Amino acid sequence: MVKIMGNLKKKIAFAFSAIPDQVTYQAFTLLVFVYYFAIVGLDMTQLWIGFTIWALWNSFNDPLFGGISDRTRFNFTQKFGKRRFYIVLAIIPLGVMMVLLFTPPFSADTTVNFIYFLIVIIVFEAIYTIYSVNVNALFPEMFPSEEERASTNMFIKGFTVFALMIGVVMPTLLLPSFTPRTTPTVITAADLAPIYLTVGIIIGIITIISAIPFLLFGIKERPEYKNDVHKGPSFFQAAKITLKNKTFLIFVTGNLLIWFVFGLLVTIVPLYAEHVVGIPSGQTILLGLPLMIAFLLTVVCFPIHRKIGRKYGMRNGMIVALASWCILLVPYAFLGEGQLFIILFFIVTSLQGFGLAGAMYFVDILISDVIDEDETKTGVRREGSYYGMNAFIHRFSVILKISAIAIIFINVDWHNYVPAPTDPALVALGLKALMVLFPIVALGIAILCFKFFPLHGEKLAIMRKKLEEIHTEKKKKVN
Repeated sequence: MVKIMGNLKKKIAFAFSAIPDQVTYQAFTLLVFVYYFAIVGLDMTQLWIGFTIWALWNSFNDPLFGGISDRTRFNFTQKFGKRRFYIVLAIIPLGVMMVLLFTPPFSADTTVNFIYFLIVIIVFEAIYTIYSVNVNALFPEMFPSEEERASTNMFIKGFTVFALMIGVVMPTLLLPSFTPRTTPTVITAADLAPIYLTVGIIIGIITIISAIPFLLFGIKERPEYKNDVHKGPSFFQAAKITLKNKTFLIFVTGNLLIWFVFGLLVTIVPLYAEHVVGIPSGQTILLGLPLMIAFLLTVVCFPIHRKIGRKYGMRNGMIVALASWCILLVPYAFLGEGQLFIILFFIVTSLQGFGLAGAMYFVDILISDVIDEDETKTGVRREGSYYGMNAFIHRFSVILKISAIAIIFINVDWHNYVPAPTDPALVALGLKALMVLFPIVALGIAILCFKFFPLHGEKLAIMRKKLEEIHTEKKKKVN
């Protein structure tokens, strides 16, 4: 009983790591594009250039920090823990960055605003990466079996949903509108800017406080892996080995497309709600409530996806989840303005939780299998390298996202934000394409990727048996 309670405490404490991770990144995804487009006044070209440079830098800093973490061997980190060291180093700066994101100079010279925007998002991502890549690396190390990962993942995703509700729903409670409005009342950028800053301050405080249980009780690095740092390949060798892993390449392509869809939907849904459905100013809660229900539904659906995964395999469970998500996105193509459509928007947005739950649930389990397979081939645990390279590749989803938005906005004559577009029907059509067409195509390709993911069935069972033998030998050497 004591052991069971200890394991439960460890799983719950580790799950707290999801709050700083998700509350910061999802608030960033929801707010930063709209803030710098509609409040600060950057045009679509500047945003496209800025986010593209940011994504390219992020693509390299993820495997860089992951590789550095894997190969860290300071004397004090042998006891303190190399992952713990980097997590502690990053957490307070991560909270501070949530405030700095919403303190631009508001200069009359848009170049000054653009430079600040570029610098602040690059620094934010670097600090976020140091935190996130080390947390992710701990997951397969601390929870080596599929059953442990599946049960722990339930807690992680529960806290993830809580963080999503803070990062995505809380702003809708404070902001009367995401963008300046002219009807029914005038709301200016100057009115909204201090509210965005308040949101950033609240999220920064939550980020730091919520990390305390994780830092105190949720980190336990395994002693049998501490010598792997001496055996591991160099940074460039590790990157080469990782990119030659066909199983990983299949997984990461599918994951790239999932991140593209999720990032695109979260970024566009405030504009869709205001300019397609016509949610009135002062009633952004009509967006916040269905988002909250969608996130709560993900909690309800995690056990469903877990049962599907255990019965049919985790890979097949992912395919089912993505296919259902495609179906649930279709109604967005047929919504318009009016009270009836607001109700339908509420229902459709709430139902997105089922597909989202599956995509969230299966990702960590599948990449853990990829890392396990790598250990059977190399004899070394390289979580940091894989999570870093995974982040390196899926950061290109940001380039895909901002490019899709730029193509649509420029072609519907919305290069600069104006509350009343020249052709509102054309703008609405473009927003529908971003909410439906682009995501369904991307998810369809992701389904094809996971169809070829090889770690399932008999091959997965053989790999796990071999892995168990390797871990037994490592424990003997440590003892």
